[in-house]
Amino acid sequence: MFRSTDGAGLDRIVRSERPQVVATLLRDLGDLDAAEDATQEALMAAVSRWPIDGVPKAPAAWLITAARRRAIDRLRREKAFDQRLPELVRRADLAADDTNPELIDERLSLILGCCHPALAPEAQVALTLRIVAGLSTAQIARAFLVTESTMTRRITRAKNKIALANIPFRVDAETLPERLDVVCSVIYSIYTEGHETTTDSTVDSADVCAEAIWLAELLCELAPDQPEVRGLLALLHFSEARRPARTDLDRTAVLLIDQDRSRWSQDQIERGREQLALAHQKGRLGGYQLQAAIAALHCAAPSFEQTDWPRIVGLYDVLLSIRSNPIAALNRAAAVGHADGPTAGLDALDELDEEHGAVLAGYPYLHACRAQFLAAAGRPEPSADSLRRAIELTTNDGERRQLTNQLNTVTLGTGSGVTDWP
Repeated sequence: MFRSTDGAGLDRIVRSERPQVVATLLRDLGDLDAAEDATQEALMAAVSRWPIDGVPKAPAAWLITAARRRAIDRLRREKAFDQRLPELVRRADLAADDTNPELIDERLSLILGCCHPALAPEAQVALTLRIVAGLSTAQIARAFLVTESTMTRRITRAKNKIALANIPFRVDAETLPERLDVVCSVIYSIYTEGHETTTDSTVDSADVCAEAIWLAELLCELAPDQPEVRGLLALLHFSEARRPARTDLDRTAVLLIDQDRSRWSQDQIERGREQLALAHQKGRLGGYQLQAAIAALHCAAPSFEQTDWPRIVGLYDVLLSIRSNPIAALNRAAAVGHADGPTAGLDALDELDEEHGAVLAGYPYLHACRAQFLAAAGRPEPSADSLRRAIELTTNDGERRQLTNQLNTVTLGTGSGVTDWP
């Protein structure tokens, strides 16, 4: 009945089974807090007993049974016992095992519920990390640079809204693609947050990037026929492949042109290519697939100078025809400058100002991009002014150090840097 495993293997099993257990208990109890508490108690019991007894052949079934027993024990002490016990007993009598196809839908339902459009974006992110990924409130708070009490209130408000608005945790086949788009956006936001804190020496957070990739992998498992889900996972793999080279020893950001490409993870790049190929097989193009295709071109280039910038510009044109996005438009302008020269890049940024200037005015990368092309065009003084504005706007320690180094380079007249666009 039991099999042995090491500590790391035990952690992986507990982590992978958690969403299924929470989803099943949520279905049984109709109470997110109660489901989470019962699951946590069962997981603690597993971490205590499995190293001694071995891991059950059906770990999800063991955890679900243990969680149900703890929920029943808790309900015996509450007034709701009489109302909820019959359903719990009925479920407990079922032959619950990890081959039950119902459980897959429930895990997807759990993710969709945490990312319900009625919840604020920051609440969607916090709930997904807390309920699905199982991070502690303290870990999430550290990752998002807020106090633990602030994050606790944020999660509590989200749970209260779910209860008061009776937000459903279920899958509707007709609305699934639309809801998955929200889930993908939440996972991408989680990854972006982790990526942006990588160069911040003040942050001691959990590996949020790894959490986002794990969530994307889970989503691919639950919705394998959705090409945008695979496109998202491909994009995250390509981005993560380059992460080791994005900072130096003191966590100062390293520009794309200066990165040691031998440090890029070829294994992760290959995973990205595999997922992108699977997405393309579905014949339904989307924004995450296009972003992944752009990232793939960066990863395929043997050097910065040999990057296929004209093709990247073309992909951004298609992306912007599908979905208007100021950041994508900025990235396109940067690619134009690399493809056609700094004057073309400055012209593209001027056009960008007309359409998205108000939105991007406080975005440091806009000013860093302008500074780069101004310096390359032989205009160091306005380049320095743009860099000073970028330094003023950035909140990231590592990026501030890099921009300051770039400013020193420009003011000393020794050249210019190239920004690594998000």
